[in-house]
Amino acid sequence: MTASRPGASPRPGTPPPRTVLQGGRAKAYRPLPMEARAAAARKGLEAYERGDFFEAHELLEPAWMGSADPAERELVQGLIKLAAAFVHAARGNPLGIDKNLRGAQARLAEHLRLDRSGPLPEPLAALDVPRLLAAIEALLREPLTVAVEPPSLPGPDRSSG
Repeated sequence: MTASRPGASPRPGTPPPRTVLQGGRAKAYRPLPMEARAAAARKGLEAYERGDFFEAHELLEPAWMGSADPAERELVQGLIKLAAAFVHAARGNPLGIDKNLRGAQARLAEHLRLDRSGPLPEPLAALDVPRLLAAIEALLREPLTVAVEPPSLPGPDRSSG
């Protein structure tokens, strides 16, 4: 078997990889129905809330790659970057915290700017994104150390962080 190279055609009979444009770049797209995206998001948010940030990042990825909706993708990727910030905190890397908090901030702000093409999966629809953005902005106003406290994910049955 030969290794595939960039620009090579897939083997006959295999579907081409799917991508969607996000931020002007082709990104992976592995379509998932709403229920599967909701389940992945729910598990990812639960892992975040219990402080398992690496697991949260991993569990949220199918929800991100499973949607073609730009606003939904930005929201989930913002949450992934938020979780990644606290993976860097656990590893003692303040620059990684800063970079990922700023990435989360940009993605969440873009989510609010975009028009959604459909409803969000329920655990995502319940998030108070403006309040989460305010919590991230408050963190970024202070010098970041590895002891930074992660914001709660605000929503109707969650803490206001």
